[in-house]
Amino acid sequence: MTLTPELAQWRKTQRNTLLAQRCAASATDHAHWSAAIEAQLRQAFALDGPWVVGFCWPYQAEFDARPFAAWLRARGVQTALPVVVTKGQPLEFRAWWPGVAMEPGVYDIPVPVGTDALVPDVLLVPPVGIGPAGDRLGYGGGFFDRTLAAIAPPPITIATAFEISRVPTTHPQSHDILMDLVVTEAGVQGLEDGRLQGLDWAQATARLQALAQARGLPRQQRARA
Repeated sequence: MTLTPELAQWRKTQRNTLLAQRCAASATDHAHWSAAIEAQLRQAFALDGPWVVGFCWPYQAEFDARPFAAWLRARGVQTALPVVVTKGQPLEFRAWWPGVAMEPGVYDIPVPVGTDALVPDVLLVPPVGIGPAGDRLGYGGGFFDRTLAAIAPPPITIATAFEISRVPTTHPQSHDILMDLVVTEAGVQGLEDGRLQGLDWAQATARLQALAQARGLPRQQRARA
């Protein structure tokens, strides 16, 4: 589908509506949904050893992946945050750990200072909207699509979203990269035959392992602490 002016306006309107809805959620609901997502992640994706997991600093009432990232680090996993280095270019991921020096980046989102660049094996992606085919509506900058297209082999992508972020479609473009897995407070889904299908925790673990084997992941990289 071609990104017509009408579709671009639709995406902008949809993005603004979804963001307003997410930001208007009560603190109680947000905490409940976030705890459920983290429980799903811990049960289904309890990685350990030489993995690098990229995640995002929470922005505009997104799911906060920092506690899960800290939990993974305790299991020996490396974690990294995205950094906008140059507009229109792929993101760089820099090693993160609790207490690392940070500075304001684009949109004043904190980024690590002077840590090693890493390439994520798994990437937790916080969408604004998520469609039934694993299609994602982001903030409109195209950073994640450019980044995912530039990484070979591609990381396993796990969208972390609240159920209120569901949309019938995002009208994905040819350059849009579909998510491999989606985790919400309601459960885990995996992309199969072009549609998201529900997975139990064991099935989700097996799906991640199969994707990792097919892509030759993890990459066996380590950062200086």
